[in-house]
Amino acid sequence: MSTVRYLYGTGKRKSAVARVRLLPGDGQIIVNGRPAKEYFGGRDVYQLVMQMPFQLTGTEGRYSASIKVAGGGHTGQAEAIRHGVSRALLLADEGYRPVLKSAGLLTRDARIKERKKVGLKRARKAPQYTKR
Repeated sequence: MSTVRYLYGTGKRKSAVARVRLLPGDGQIIVNGRPAKEYFGGRDVYQLVMQMPFQLTGTEGRYSASIKVAGGGHTGQAEAIRHGVSRALLLADEGYRPVLKSAGLLTRDARIKERKKVGLKRARKAPQYTKR
């Protein structure tokens, strides 16, 4: 009895981590127990970001997603979800790889906040220079 009930993918962006479960369904996306539209405050930009892997692979409405996301802000979380959904779709069909890879959805975006350095105000901003 080794039937897979759902497809799993982990996505990351900045300090946001998304654990994505794709189940056969009607295309509903639940984020942290709430509908995605409600969770992201109705911002359509985040809906488009999350739907991107489904649109590229032509699987809109075939999977429902149950997502737990933590850390970061809304943009980082939405992009972490996109990364996780892309990885989960690969488990469904390896044939999606060229499409997702060419769109850059399988690559982990490694850009993170740079640490503050000693003697500086921020990572790179130096204190104001006074000659006298």
